[in-house]
Amino acid sequence: MADRAAFMARCDGVFEHSPWVAERAFEAGDIEEPLTSGAVHAAMCKAFRAASRDKRLAVLRAHPDLAGKLAVAGELTEDSRREQAGAGLDRLSAGEHAEFTRLNGHYMRHFGFPFIIAVKGLDKHDILAAFRSRIANSADEEFATACAQVEKIARLRLEAVLPT
Repeated sequence: MADRAAFMARCDGVFEHSPWVAERAFEAGDIEEPLTSGAVHAAMCKAFRAASRDKRLAVLRAHPDLAGKLAVAGELTEDSRREQAGAGLDRLSAGEHAEFTRLNGHYMRHFGFPFIIAVKGLDKHDILAAFRSRIANSADEEFATACAQVEKIARLRLEAVLPT
């Protein structure tokens, strides 16, 4: 069994502002040495998927808007800041920023949580295209898509801190 404190120090932020996912994975006995990104990801996704819809919705709602007010104010988590900057979202023109703001608002009103996409390897054009496409999803389809994207983000974050 892995050391709880060491595990939490490395992995409690993998699911945005939701350390309970790492805690539940550890408490289930699914975290063992040696820690690998694949095994930890599987254990954390198992804990996330076993949670109630409301608990998973809270994870979705913990994510920031893309290029939103937290980004502008410099208040993103370090992971979110790095991910959004990697996709160029910190270098938008005024018109592009206005488009993201409009889409963020529309999406939030429609689904009740922010638009979530694993931005690694994408640019602003890819993200805007996904935004426009996914807004047509049903509420259940988009909830499932957003949860899958949260799990993908978690995998990418784990791969950055743990061996595969």
